[in-house]
Amino acid sequence: MKYAVFFVALLGTAPLAFILQLDRKWMKFAVWGAVAALALWQSTAINFFSFEDYRGSSRGMEVSVAYLLAAAILGACALRGRFAGLAPSPGAMLFLLYFLLCLPSWSSAENTLYCWLETWKMIMVYLFYLAIRSWLDAADGAKALVDAFAWFTIWNFFLIVKAHVSGVYQPHGSFPHQNSMVMAMHMYGCMFLSSYLCRGRRGNMLHAAAFVCAAACAVRSYSRGAIALMPLAYGVVFLLAGLKAAPVRFGRVFSRAVPLGVAGLLGLAAMLPRIIDRFENAPESSGGTRVELARCAVEMMRDEPWRGVGMNNWGIKINPPYGYAELAGRSQNRGDDFQDGIVETVYLLVGAECGIPALVAMCLWFFWYLFSCVRLVWRLAGTEYCWIPAGLAGGMLACYMQSTLEWVLRQQMNLVVMMSFFALVDWLDANSRSLRKSAAEAAGAKNGSVAAHA
Repeated sequence: MKYAVFFVALLGTAPLAFILQLDRKWMKFAVWGAVAALALWQSTAINFFSFEDYRGSSRGMEVSVAYLLAAAILGACALRGRFAGLAPSPGAMLFLLYFLLCLPSWSSAENTLYCWLETWKMIMVYLFYLAIRSWLDAADGAKALVDAFAWFTIWNFFLIVKAHVSGVYQPHGSFPHQNSMVMAMHMYGCMFLSSYLCRGRRGNMLHAAAFVCAAACAVRSYSRGAIALMPLAYGVVFLLAGLKAAPVRFGRVFSRAVPLGVAGLLGLAAMLPRIIDRFENAPESSGGTRVELARCAVEMMRDEPWRGVGMNNWGIKINPPYGYAELAGRSQNRGDDFQDGIVETVYLLVGAECGIPALVAMCLWFFWYLFSCVRLVWRLAGTEYCWIPAGLAGGMLACYMQSTLEWVLRQQMNLVVMMSFFALVDWLDANSRSLRKSAAEAAGAKNGSVAAHA
């Protein structure tokens, strides 16, 4: 039944694109629908060629309502003549380079169907990126997009509360795993913290509430890496917001941060016993497994440095008859039915599966957007959008550092979330001059009005 509904929705994508292009408000509702589909990913996505027991980064050819809506939005933007292009920014070009450098790994793969599942995922997340990027050009919808993220964050918080009441130890909300949830909450929380610091609680109660929800979700996950990175991420946001992003004095930013910090410490104190227990009593085997799997990834990179062992083929190559695990010293308790796990860092996973050139391209792609955010803090100083890059800079830094411990930036839902932020950064970068000009004109008009009244 679910597949029949999907095919009906697929057939309706083209007519929906024609309808959406008639009114920009309808396009905005479609974008909100795509974000809502993210919040309900498990019930709005289906898998073709599903391999749920496979230990890899892609377990099926996943298609979500979010992708169908993205295709309709992209078609509507093209009909309105606002298609952003296939590679609308240097960051998009770096992603395409990363994508192309992953393709040679097909030649060394044991199972090319698994390669296709990962390739399909990369195509779909890029489709989502192009849809959001083109819509931002067509509708100037940055504020609407951020507000949709805020409602998504609040929805995720209520899912965490429901799981907490039900006795779930590490809830994951709308996401497939608590670590993937925390990574997204870093992005959302830092952006809404920046909004609060720069604009004040009264300026946007929705963003203030979303920040509290994001921070609570991150702490309640009891993820050690996430909790350790929160002070760093929030500290970067506070520094950038206070120095450049805020159109107010640094002292006012500080005064807004103090009560927020006190409230955060009180909330942290309430959960402190469980957090301490999580740090002190975590199984020692977890750290040992991470190290052993990292050594396995290094052995794969030594064997296939240029093309890797095959996209999404880690789950095959880590197990017999291949000997990478034995070469890395991981040979105990490996019976005939044993299935080893996946290396818990996205960098080594990409290097092992796709080769060193693809790893370098991915790192350049990631850090281009971090660099762009820091640069935009200066470019957009004094504009109404200045707080967005300041917040995203802190969030991206936390995500990239957490990725040394987790591979969740290869998970489909997290990639979609990151792609939406990358599209927002690219739009801000492309329009920074016009945004500064509009802010200067508005400030001049305000000063002229004040002088006239005087």
